[in-house]
Amino acid sequence: MTPLLPGHTIGVLGGGQLGRMLTLEARRMGYRIVSWTDSTHAGPADVADEVITDSFESAEALERFLSESDVATVEFENIPRTLLEAIESRIRLAPSAKAVGICQHREREKGFLSQHGFPGPHYSVVDSAETLAKALVSLPGEEGILKTAEFGYDGKGQLRVRQDGNADAIWSAFDTPRAVLEELVDLAGEISVLVARSHDGQTACYDPAENFHSNHILDVSIIPARHPEALLTEAREIALSIAEALGYEGIMAIEFFIDQRGRLLVNELAPRPHNSGHHTLDACQTSQFEQQLRTACGLPLGGTASNVPSVMWNLLGDIWPDGKEPDWAPILATPGAKLHLYGKNKARPGRKMGHVTFTAATADAALASAEQCRQAFGLTLLD
Repeated sequence: MTPLLPGHTIGVLGGGQLGRMLTLEARRMGYRIVSWTDSTHAGPADVADEVITDSFESAEALERFLSESDVATVEFENIPRTLLEAIESRIRLAPSAKAVGICQHREREKGFLSQHGFPGPHYSVVDSAETLAKALVSLPGEEGILKTAEFGYDGKGQLRVRQDGNADAIWSAFDTPRAVLEELVDLAGEISVLVARSHDGQTACYDPAENFHSNHILDVSIIPARHPEALLTEAREIALSIAEALGYEGIMAIEFFIDQRGRLLVNELAPRPHNSGHHTLDACQTSQFEQQLRTACGLPLGGTASNVPSVMWNLLGDIWPDGKEPDWAPILATPGAKLHLYGKNKARPGRKMGHVTFTAATADAALASAEQCRQAFGLTLLD
């Protein structure tokens, strides 16, 4: 493809913080952004050059989006597949409708991973109380996680169940037409790998991130991950192989479980920038958002090396006292700390309001700074 140089317009489907950070990187590089938010309130995407707030079902909005965009991308995966296909039939879409369609649906995603031999937790597809009963019996352990096939993120649409649970009661309460039952992995750790792949098959990986979650939401990432190099190399190789198997174009995150036996298990795929990659804005040669722009526009991939070790702390609405703005003084007084706020109008528990990147000469020093700041906000140390 002929590269799209600065001055062209990128259409972004979605209006959250990922689109906001892409917009800020695009503006730095001289590109325009049209954000289609499917919401009357643009939220973080209001920094875009233009915002379309009409429904994703609107034919008029589709024509407007297509007429004003030279290329399109997504900032979250829960976009109607029919819309993705309609856009792809008219202009370049990166990642493709096929790739997003696989990643947005747990059953399709797990089927793809299994078909290609990528390691993952034991799972069964469930569509009734009867199939759930059989799936519970097949669990390799006493517990499992029941997950909706669609529209699940940050622990939403998930239920922890026991092998001896009442399938009829569980299925009735879960209230979904299709689901996936996974084994409950005995975790030794979690990591993620960002991989970029261009239209002509160039690939690159960022340093794996070591992730810690709270209530199923990412809390802290440490980069580089503090795990054996052989395991991190294996994670990079699996991530690159997944991108190749998908024929992927864009930036993608692969989330891994590490079990107590030291095995890597693919948890989820995210066909977009990822929360665990926010450190790339401050600590890497090329941010994940510039990389998204580069892959969409057909530019060469940017360098992925880390310039410095880093720790990313997710700022959730829980630390907004009575919904009021926190006192950011402890962060602003910390050497190597960079505060990023997403411009959201209302804080609530579990809502991603911003993040902080801590950089230092070593990962341990960056983590010490992060922990000191977290304690100032009443948070406990990492386990």
